[in-house]
Amino acid sequence: MARSLDGLVLAPVADQAPGQVGTLTRFHYHERDGEVWAEYAGGDVVRGHLVGTRAGDRLDFRYVQLKRDGTTSSGHCVSTVVELPDGRLRLEEDWEWESQSGSGTSVVEQLGRSDAAPGV
Repeated sequence: MARSLDGLVLAPVADQAPGQVGTLTRFHYHERDGEVWAEYAGGDVVRGHLVGTRAGDRLDFRYVQLKRDGTTSSGHCVSTVVELPDGRLRLEEDWEWESQSGSGTSVVEQLGRSDAAPGV
């Protein structure tokens, strides 16, 4: 199993559709005893939260977010934790909205300390 996500900051490697997470979004992860949760914000997302579980290198979580236009949305995501050659972690994600139509894939990667925006 890859190392813990606890205390790590991750960001998408590419922008999604408008109103969704993008390269300006920062995820601040926490992990303890198989539980995983994160706060996120940036870009079109004012505030977001995710909560779920980890079994080995598989994450299974639900997310909810408030967007800049004042709307909220929620969904489900299953991710695989991958360790990159440089030691950083990557999450390869399959997600689906539950509050609206749509699904897709995305990749988020661990940032270095200088890349993480403060105040989330």
